[in-house]
Amino acid sequence: MRTDMMKKIIIAAFAFSGLLVSKQLKAQDYKTAVGLKFGGYESGVSVKYFGEKDISLEGIAGFRDRGLVVTGLFEINQEAFGVPELKFYYGAGAHIGAIGSGIYHSHLYDDNHLLAGVDGVLGLEYVIPRSPIAVSIDLNPRAELATGPFFDIAPGLGLKYTF
Repeated sequence: MRTDMMKKIIIAAFAFSGLLVSKQLKAQDYKTAVGLKFGGYESGVSVKYFGEKDISLEGIAGFRDRGLVVTGLFEINQEAFGVPELKFYYGAGAHIGAIGSGIYHSHLYDDNHLLAGVDGVLGLEYVIPRSPIAVSIDLNPRAELATGPFFDIAPGLGLKYTF
């Protein structure tokens, strides 16, 4: 039974690596990316969609201790440092979510709370040549209005599959 499972895992790994090798990408010539976002407060899944060449929309469903936060961002993307695979992006958006009891920003919350506020984003994204993988690093300044008010800047790291 265990060897059958190992065979399936090995076959899946080879199939996935074959997909990665066979996919030919030009710099940032993708329409959609789906991946993981690791942030200072939440980590979760993200979807990035280019409606126009340099304009994208990104949605993030971020999970945290005792809560979920959904963020939507409007982003402008520009080539960075003369490297076609590297894009500088910046933009703004908003978030909404809920958290359970706990300590946030030195305040003790003893029941559930709504989160809502405005967000910014400033980052770099690199599309690995001849692969469908994009890696990003960014800063997400945000103002929490519903539970706050308070302001924070959360770092983020993204790993996405582009198509």
